[in-house]
Amino acid sequence: MADPTTWNTMHDQRCAAMIDIAMAAGKHTLKYYRHPDLEYDAKKDDSPVTIADREAEQLVRDLIAKQFPNDTVQGEEFAEAKGTSDYRWIVDPIDGTKSFICGVPLYSTLLAVEYQGEPLGGVIFIPALDEIIVAVVGQGSWTKTTGTAWQPASVSSRSDISEAVFVTSEVDSFDDRDAAEAYKRLEKSVRITRSWGDGYGYLLVATGRAEMMIDPICNAWDVAAIAPIVTEAGGKFTDWKGVETTRGGDGVGTNGVLHDQVLELLA
Repeated sequence: MADPTTWNTMHDQRCAAMIDIAMAAGKHTLKYYRHPDLEYDAKKDDSPVTIADREAEQLVRDLIAKQFPNDTVQGEEFAEAKGTSDYRWIVDPIDGTKSFICGVPLYSTLLAVEYQGEPLGGVIFIPALDEIIVAVVGQGSWTKTTGTAWQPASVSSRSDISEAVFVTSEVDSFDDRDAAEAYKRLEKSVRITRSWGDGYGYLLVATGRAEMMIDPICNAWDVAAIAPIVTEAGGKFTDWKGVETTRGGDGVGTNGVLHDQVLELLA
């Protein structure tokens, strides 16, 4: 299992580029982070979007087009750019735009690469904290912060759900899919519940600081990077039916040990 400093030769440099591109986009968002004149628009689903979202995604697309012009790129803010190779990049420039707008540092930049339709690798970068976690299938999950070397990331081994930490992005999203009772069951079953969600919530699971992060509603760009990161850290990622997919419309990331119990509580 090789750390990210050796990934430059893997898949024609895409694995190393994945990290560099995600960090470039995430750092670009800092130009607007906590800016007093930051404005936002509402998209069709009423979720907010800012100039930082759009510029960061465009930067990702430009960098990929320059280095890997035949690859497909799918993102949250713009239409899919179809390529002819076996690779697809999936980007969420700011996962947690509401946090970003409020000046909360827990938003993330997510970038994933798929090969022949299957997850290859992913990045969760928290620009305002300068914390990052990355993974490539078969190479483990790795994390670092400012001034530190890459360290292996690992989920917790906690097997007693009553001692577990459960995180999610927004409690109301359970109501939006008529799953309010599932949320209540989870909250009563665990020791701590917090809304440190979005990509940051999955980072907490993959680094052993929480046992479960749950998305009642999500798109591929919300979780494509998550699946390899959580699984390579020793955990498990599925949809609410237990299917290992990033396109099920919802997501469950756990330390693996508690996964079946969590799915039962969601059922």
